[in-house]
Amino acid sequence: MNIHEYQAKEVLRKHGVPTLKSVVVEKADDAASAAQKLGGSVWVVKAQIHAGGRGKGGGVKLARSVDEVKEHAKKIIGMTLVTHQTGPEGKKVLKALIEQGCNIQKEYYVAALVDRQFGRVTMMASSEGGMEIEEVAAKTPEKIHRVVVDPTVGLQPFQARQLAFKIGIPAASVNKAVKALMGLYQAFLAADCSLAEINPLVLTKEGDIVALDAKMNLDDNALFRHPDLQEYRDLSEEDPTETEAKDHELAYIKLDGHIGCMVNGAGLAMATMDIIKLNGETPANFLDVGGGANKERVTAAFKIILKDPNVKGILVNIFGGIMKCDVIAEGIIAATKEIGLKHPLVVRLQGTNVDLGKRILKESGLNITPADDLSDAAQKIVSAVRAVR
Repeated sequence: MNIHEYQAKEVLRKHGVPTLKSVVVEKADDAASAAQKLGGSVWVVKAQIHAGGRGKGGGVKLARSVDEVKEHAKKIIGMTLVTHQTGPEGKKVLKALIEQGCNIQKEYYVAALVDRQFGRVTMMASSEGGMEIEEVAAKTPEKIHRVVVDPTVGLQPFQARQLAFKIGIPAASVNKAVKALMGLYQAFLAADCSLAEINPLVLTKEGDIVALDAKMNLDDNALFRHPDLQEYRDLSEEDPTETEAKDHELAYIKLDGHIGCMVNGAGLAMATMDIIKLNGETPANFLDVGGGANKERVTAAFKIILKDPNVKGILVNIFGGIMKCDVIAEGIIAATKEIGLKHPLVVRLQGTNVDLGKRILKESGLNITPADDLSDAAQKIVSAVRAVR
């Protein structure tokens, strides 16, 4: 689950990471009073969406007067912000963060993330703050420094100090940087994050270390332990179809193709999408119904697939283990009858009760094309879709 910048900063502050004073507003008319409440002579107005690159897209503006704060807020709140992470359709901005300004001397990048190569949390830092870390990795990888954290002892202060020196933080401010790095690591663990990023972490001209921006991705599988963090969920930032899928315990991601996929198991789903591409077409979605699907969940999966107007046909690819093929067959029939499916439908079943499942489909009298193996299924659905397009 992604959360907004202002929410990530709330988590960081709980663990001692310094941030600037700020106020979140949903109406441009509240921006001026927010700036007056914060005090000072310089403010920053920041669009709050779940995407990076906001500054390049016009979603971050510096203001040197209260009137300017209000004007920037009017332009930002309600705008459709397009960045390299939103795609060309962009995202509508519903909130803005009004934040105090500061005297920036140098910007740095720091993050805590799960490193799957080592199976551990890794602290990463760079002197190239304010830039996309992918760009730094591509052009100047030597400027990225890492510490793989031993889970039995956690991040040690000496490791944080080494990182601070490697990225060029002045000796007079190293202790403050160590506090920020240790706090970032503790926040990462406490919130069960998959990523906690501060970009930029800034050194001010007064020698302070401040988290100027923050991004956190929370592990969905651990949210049951954090009812307080569940309240950070912003449904307006999520695809409504993907949200509905979660409610039915389905793993669904919308793609740009024409062939809807319903599969059990992430690996099999990936293989199904690959073989569709291999046969010259593109999948419309990733959809894993899981190992314990029932008729209701299968019906819900069909409805979700068909909400995509680009879908011209559906391929069902089920390997029955825990999930029995006859249950899937009954679910397919129930869903087809309930929604009045008119799209080409190819079904490939293998595994537990496969013969019974195939017989149920055959005797249903519905227009369902059976397939013996995955290659056969892909060829049949591709041909069917091309015939109706």
